[in-house]
Amino acid sequence: MAAGKGGKPSKEAKAAAKAARKQASKERRQQLWQAFQMQRKEDKLLLPLMIGALVGITVVFVAISLIFGISWFFLVPLGLLLGVLVAFIIFGRRVQANVYAKAEGQAGAAAWVLDNLQGKWRVSNGVAATTQLDAVHRVIGRPGVILIGEGSAHRLKPLLAQEKKRTARLIGDTPIYDFVVGNEEGQIPLKDLQKRLTKLPPNIDAKRMDQIESRLSALSKRTGPALPKGPMPAGAKMKGMQRTIRRR
Repeated sequence: MAAGKGGKPSKEAKAAAKAARKQASKERRQQLWQAFQMQRKEDKLLLPLMIGALVGITVVFVAISLIFGISWFFLVPLGLLLGVLVAFIIFGRRVQANVYAKAEGQAGAAAWVLDNLQGKWRVSNGVAATTQLDAVHRVIGRPGVILIGEGSAHRLKPLLAQEKKRTARLIGDTPIYDFVVGNEEGQIPLKDLQKRLTKLPPNIDAKRMDQIESRLSALSKRTGPALPKGPMPAGAKMKGMQRTIRRR
């Protein structure tokens, strides 16, 4: 940002920053509207639930106003604001559920979820993989080291065991957790992956995380099959993808 006299931003710089913020806000509104339109077409319950939340909460606040003799000039706007907030929460959760449902079972879905983790997690996707697009991802966090497998359970078992053994050699007594994403018994559904990781107990501090990340960086540099950046589109041809992987 250009500075004026005394090191303060010039009028032109302030105007440019304001225009950039305005443009970013406009783009967010457009994206939100597009997401709403797409979800509304696929989810017939979305509008009834959102309208029901808005109207229902407003009616409750009107009733409170009448029963207790509180001025409706205060309670009704408050009810409307709360109703709008709840409606947006419903919208957000149903969009999220729809996204997870579409990504479920697709190669790269777990990696996509891990890339969107909130908090101080260190994610390394595809630290081990097969040509059938089974993959092991590594996450370093306060719980320790977490290995996440996605793909065929019987192929992941030796892959996870091998990666766990390699990791243990370098990190000593730091806890190592391993999970497989899926809907079979003992596996974690994709939609619950983030929640499961955040519920793990804290075992190490940030300094220990840095040490572990440094030690494991060599393992991440191993060459291996390249994995899709996010969930593979439905209908993608697996054989063609496998040939591409083998060439790499």
